[in-house]
Amino acid sequence: MKSLKHLNKYLLKYKYRLLLGFLFIILANFFKIFPAQLIRQALNLITDKLKGTKIINESFLSDYIQDMTTPKIVLLYAAIIFGIAIITGIFTFFQRQTIIIMSRLIEFNLKNEIFNHYQKLDITFYKENNTGDIMNRISEDVMKTRMYLGPAIMYSFGLLSLFVMVVPVMFSINVKLAIYSLTPLPILSVIIYLVSARINRQSEKVQAKLSDITTLSQETYSGIRILKTYVKESFFISKLDSENEAYRMYSMDLVKTNSFFFPVMMLLIGLSTIFTIYIGGNEYIAGNIEIGHILEFVIYVNMLTWPVTAIGWVTSIIQRAAASQTRINAFLTTQPNVKNTATENLNLKGKITFKNVFFTYPESGITALKNISFEIKKGKTLAIIGKTGSGKSSIISLLMRNYDVNEGEILIDDNNLKTININQLRENTGVVPQDVFLFSDTIENNIAFGYKNKLPDRTIIEKAAKDAAIYSSIIELPKGFETKIGERGVTLSGGQKQRVSIARAIIKNPQILIFDDCLSAVDTETEDIILTNLKKIMKDKTSIIISHRISSVKNADSILVLNEGEIIEQGTHEELLNIKGNYYETYRIQLLEEENNKLK
Repeated sequence: MKSLKHLNKYLLKYKYRLLLGFLFIILANFFKIFPAQLIRQALNLITDKLKGTKIINESFLSDYIQDMTTPKIVLLYAAIIFGIAIITGIFTFFQRQTIIIMSRLIEFNLKNEIFNHYQKLDITFYKENNTGDIMNRISEDVMKTRMYLGPAIMYSFGLLSLFVMVVPVMFSINVKLAIYSLTPLPILSVIIYLVSARINRQSEKVQAKLSDITTLSQETYSGIRILKTYVKESFFISKLDSENEAYRMYSMDLVKTNSFFFPVMMLLIGLSTIFTIYIGGNEYIAGNIEIGHILEFVIYVNMLTWPVTAIGWVTSIIQRAAASQTRINAFLTTQPNVKNTATENLNLKGKITFKNVFFTYPESGITALKNISFEIKKGKTLAIIGKTGSGKSSIISLLMRNYDVNEGEILIDDNNLKTININQLRENTGVVPQDVFLFSDTIENNIAFGYKNKLPDRTIIEKAAKDAAIYSSIIELPKGFETKIGERGVTLSGGQKQRVSIARAIIKNPQILIFDDCLSAVDTETEDIILTNLKKIMKDKTSIIISHRISSVKNADSILVLNEGEIIEQGTHEELLNIKGNYYETYRIQLLEEENNKLK
């Protein structure tokens, strides 16, 4: 139950709704016990009537029914019991309207809390945890927790209040009969105590395996094109079958435990009824109770049947909720490695300085950058070139503060990056990532996604599309800018996706522009068009261009050549050609490739 303490703040938030629900439970149970007493009175009255003896004055109706016939007495009591049942039903309805709705409101708040916390976590968290598990915490685990907040609390308090009302009445009638009737219940409590730990362990296995299945399904759907390309349908079907089989085994173990648990409970409750009839019969013969008391006790025992039976169900719910909340708490207690401590407004100009920066990826331990130092003045363009894995994208990750440096420092306008408001830095920076991500939405909304917090005029969107050399491709589509592009832009080609991503970055008119190898999927002709358009946009803006192609970086004010996380060459295009080092060799090879392509 320790893990469920996290939910106490929500119970406190909705305390008035919860207390009102408890009041309705008490009122419902209060009226629920009256029918048993009325049936006992009716049976005793009818017995006396049939014997011809004087009716004992044990009912407020005794004087009224002295001259009534037996059928009329039965109908009168039936009408009263029916009326009480309606009142009980009304209060039962209100108890569900308060407690169950409270649990739904807490479910809403908890999902928002988890989602908001997800937004605060850094890139490392998403690299160390798979998407399916992250989604499962906010869906299946929250649903299990809600069952504790609603049905479990409602039935637990209902059982407690019913026991408080019924047990004293039973003992006031006959102590011996009450003791025998209630004897099986402590045994039931012991069994619940022994079985609950097992239910908890099995519930944790079930939830963990469900996360694995969700992850596998999500990856399968996201990578369906690759899966079909490599004809791996059968492999993934068998893999999912294997995961489902494991889930079935864990679930069946839990079901077997419950299958043993519930019949034992019913047996013990059945014993209570048997003891009531047997001991009650002996007490009646001895003249210690009336015949109506036996029936009253049977009704009380049966009245306690569902609440007591629900103990096992509630125990299972609580154990599952505890297992789920433990998993939720593990994420909620995770703190981001990168924290935004600044709140002041940022007047970004665009000067960027790296001083002796070292960086190692925390999730893999791979050293990406070693003693990197450079400076980009406001409005200038820096190009970075190098082989795959040389550390080009790592520089961008550090600049956007997806990670913090291990050594050295990064300055923006001569201010340490760690002291700058991250959100405002990112709002003033347009990034075109190497791995393009587009939403399952219209092209218009995908481009406008980069434009502050509202949809701009169509003319602004069209200008961004033209500057990214994607406008002509868009208007050829059936619905133009209103065309939906499918999940992750699956209906567009790689080059089209990159150009939509470029349009998204430049539409926000940022002070810093970053292009992370974003022209790799376009031909050289389209590349020239885009670069020509970008020259106008990049004017007076600080820009960083990362590319494998010399053609993309040759016009930059300064070029860095990286190799295994270190700067091995630095200068302008002409200066690096004159050095005749790594940059020169790359330029010569790419020049030959272009000439060969022209000859073909």
